[in-house]
Amino acid sequence: MKSFRLNRLFHPRSGRCFDVAIDHGFFNQPGFLTGIADMPQVVRTLVEAGPDAIQLTVGQARHLQSLPGRHKPSLVLRTDVANVYGRELPAAAFSKIIGDCMLQAVRHDAACVCVNLFQIPGAPEVHAQCVENILQLKPQADYYGMPMMIEPLVFRPNAEAGGYMVDGALDPIVHLVRQAVELGADIIKADPTDDVGLYHQVVETAGGIPVLVRGGGRVSDREILERTHALLGQGVHGVVYGRNIIQHPDPAGITKAVMALLHENASVTDALALIAEA
Repeated sequence: MKSFRLNRLFHPRSGRCFDVAIDHGFFNQPGFLTGIADMPQVVRTLVEAGPDAIQLTVGQARHLQSLPGRHKPSLVLRTDVANVYGRELPAAAFSKIIGDCMLQAVRHDAACVCVNLFQIPGAPEVHAQCVENILQLKPQADYYGMPMMIEPLVFRPNAEAGGYMVDGALDPIVHLVRQAVELGADIIKADPTDDVGLYHQVVETAGGIPVLVRGGGRVSDREILERTHALLGQGVHGVVYGRNIIQHPDPAGITKAVMALLHENASVTDALALIAEA
C-alpha cells in the first residue's frame, strides 16, 4: 500500500521528486524563519509554482491541505522536533517525535513522513534518540502504508557553523545512509557530498531506495542548479530544498527552474531563464 502514496510523491514521467521543505519553524531557531514568516502566503506561492511535494509540520499542514483542488503538491509531514541547530549544543539535547505520528499523517492525507537520523559531534545521545524514534515509527509506517523518509544528517561541529551545516565527506554520509537503509527507510533524504562526482556511491549504498538530496545553506542560483544537474547525473531520484527556495527573491521562479531540471531534463542555462532575478 505504500506504493499508492509513493505514486503521489514521484513524478509519473521522470520518476523524480522535488520536495520543498518549509518545516524550519519547528526547530526554534530565529534565523530559520527568514522567508517563511507568513506561512499561508508562502504555501500559496509554492502551490502555484507546483513542486511535487511540500514538507510541513503537523501545525502548518492545514495551509496546504485546506486548499481546494486535485493538483496541489503532496504533503510530506515532518514527524520530529530537535533543539540541536544552534552554534552551541544545549545541555539537554533532544530529538522527539510527535504523538500518534502515523495516525496524524493519515488524517492529514500525507504522502510521506520524514524523520531525522542525526550524527552530531559531542551528542551521541541524540543519535540514540533518533534510532529509537525510527524503530518506533517503522512498524507504524508499515501498518498504515505510510512511506517513511529517513534524513541522515552528518553535522560538522556546531561551533564551526551552527548545527545545520553538513560534513560533506563521503565516508560518514555513506555510513549513515547505510544505517538508514538498515532501519527500514522507504526514501532517503541525504546530505550532498563536497565532491558531487562521488555521489553515485551514496546512491549505490541505498540499494534501490530512492535518494533525495537536501540543499543546505543558501547559495547562488547557478550553483544550486549546477549542483542539481550534476546530482541527477549521479542517479539521485530528486531533491529536498528549503532555504534556497523560501529565501529566494523569486521562490516561484526557482521552483520552476528546479522542476525543469528534474522533469524536463532542461539545461542549467534554460532553467536559469525561468528565474526572474537570475
